[in-house]
Amino acid sequence: MPEKMKLTFWGAAETVTGSRFLLEAAGKRILVDCGLFQGLKKLRQRNWAPFPVKPASIDAVILTHAHIDHSGYLPVLFKNGFRGKVYCTPATLDLCSILLPDSGHLHEEEARFANKYGFSKHTPALPLYTLKDAKRCLPAFVTIPYDKAFNPVKGIDVHFTQAGHILGSACIHITDSRSKIIFSGDVGRPVDPVMYPPTRLDETDYMVIESTYGDRLHARLDLKKMLARTIVNTAKNGGVILIPSFAVGRAQTILHLVTELVNEGKIPKFPVFLDSPMAIDSTEIFCRHEKEHRLSEKACQAMCDLVTYTRSVDESKAIAGRHNPKIIISASGMLTGGRILHHLKNYLGDRRNTVVFVGYQAAGTRGAAMLAGAENIKIHGEYVPVRARPVFIDGLSAHADYKEITAWLSCLKKPPKRTFIVHGEPQSQDAFRRYLKDQLGWNAEIPGQGDKVNLE
Repeated sequence: MPEKMKLTFWGAAETVTGSRFLLEAAGKRILVDCGLFQGLKKLRQRNWAPFPVKPASIDAVILTHAHIDHSGYLPVLFKNGFRGKVYCTPATLDLCSILLPDSGHLHEEEARFANKYGFSKHTPALPLYTLKDAKRCLPAFVTIPYDKAFNPVKGIDVHFTQAGHILGSACIHITDSRSKIIFSGDVGRPVDPVMYPPTRLDETDYMVIESTYGDRLHARLDLKKMLARTIVNTAKNGGVILIPSFAVGRAQTILHLVTELVNEGKIPKFPVFLDSPMAIDSTEIFCRHEKEHRLSEKACQAMCDLVTYTRSVDESKAIAGRHNPKIIISASGMLTGGRILHHLKNYLGDRRNTVVFVGYQAAGTRGAAMLAGAENIKIHGEYVPVRARPVFIDGLSAHADYKEITAWLSCLKKPPKRTFIVHGEPQSQDAFRRYLKDQLGWNAEIPGQGDKVNLE
């Protein structure tokens, strides 16, 4: 009799980030997602801890998508001995090819900055990994299109279905001779300005499901109208509209919406800067993968024509010298690093300016602090006063809310034997657990960090 599958939760357990699920099946080890922990310091410190099993003992990695909290630990895994293949969709590889090296570069820059200004407790401060470390892992990637079966190890069948979250995002379906498990990854919206909805699910014995919005509903508002009002009101005062945005997914949605607003005459045409080399490259990749989103070639070209790309550091610095009003879209979306921090230092102290948040802000991030009313936030070792107005435009998130996910799951004819709720803050996970039980009658549970379960 073949061994039962065993699943250990080494990340995204009772927290949103750090997606890492170790599946032991057919005598092999498969790591589903290999992400970085973000947000609170006690979570980020986990990135520096040795991985709980020897990386060399892992036979394969399978990625749901390219976001750093799902892929960003790969360079560390390789650095510490992993030599297997990394399986993903073609668009995920395209995005990881820019996201991972950029992440390595940011780690190096943060260490350099800490050493230069002496705000690290470590001497010298070292990067978690480097740009070179990130590039070394890319040749191990193997791309598989949606709905095509493959065997990462002998005795295990896998296929991807579209998750609708970002380009290349996938639900992972894994089957051995005894049972089947689905990892949802991050689940997209049923109606999104640019992305197609997630594909209908197959029947399964077990489910690992995200719960980022497990206790919240997206506002059913006119998002374009809200964005237009915010931009127009700020522009009237001669202010700057600063939009911290995830380089992959949200940046392209914002560019598309701003382009439509300009073309419809609902906002004035003034300078729009996309100040993130990663977001620029991601936008070009977005336009290449036309079959994965709703935008036509003409719509993609229109949003590229509207914006000024600033790739170099000098071009980024020069934005401050341009007359207001202007829109600056820059990564990262939760203010955890990148060029957005330098813009915050320039513009947070002016009440005429607006910081527009368009996605989820994890606990412990600067974005969450600003939305909670923080009077100062710490950037590069210094406290910067928050006088600019923070605005959260609900409904632009790439994550489905709890009712949207439940409607998607309800297509299953019978409930899984067990459903594991991950990728959420504790209160969000518990609310979603109760909702699944009450609405669908599912046996849902919340695993803790390091919990191991036997899949009977």
